[in-house]
Amino acid sequence: MDSTALKEVHRQIRDAQPDSTRVRLHRAISWLNRAEQEDEDTDARFLFLWIALNAAYAQEFGFENAEREQLRKFFDALLRHDKQGSLQDILFKQFPGPIRTLIGNRFVYARFWKALREHDSSDQWAERFAKDQRSALQAVVERRTEVVLSIVLDRLYVLRNQLVHGGATWDSHANREQLRDGAAILGQLVPAILHLMMRDDAPDLGEVAYPMIHI
Repeated sequence: MDSTALKEVHRQIRDAQPDSTRVRLHRAISWLNRAEQEDEDTDARFLFLWIALNAAYAQEFGFENAEREQLRKFFDALLRHDKQGSLQDILFKQFPGPIRTLIGNRFVYARFWKALREHDSSDQWAERFAKDQRSALQAVVERRTEVVLSIVLDRLYVLRNQLVHGGATWDSHANREQLRDGAAILGQLVPAILHLMMRDDAPDLGEVAYPMIHI
């Protein structure tokens, strides 16, 4: 379902929604629409999709760990309401290959960059990476949606940080594969998330970080 279809569905139900949910969906759909217009600029597409995701779940920002925990809780709540398994299908039917590639890519593994910043010449990060990779691939084999989704989001969060904080060059060949895969995965996850948020039994996500102010 693309942004146009989501906008039409939302138009039919928005008057019955809490203000915060209505604002979240309105904003998220607008950024999804912008992302869909980026056919060639993968960097921009990825960032617009991440903004759409932020618009959907965020309550307040400030600390990275708190934001990542907020994102995990958001997906945990959605998974409990995803009776048709739409998120599971995206992970295991549409993107099994790209997800395995992300799991095995050290450049989207936070501990790799932490070791580099701290000039840690030990193999601790590599040992942990190998262990995490084995656990993640086992979760893929067992189709443990909650675990795999959390791992994928952790990897994509590292990629997001590289772009947002200027840690990558625009249109660089250095990170094309993970950007293409990340944008493709988010391009399916975000519409599915927004559709789930329109259900009558969708979880209450609380107030938005920046409420709409009428002047």
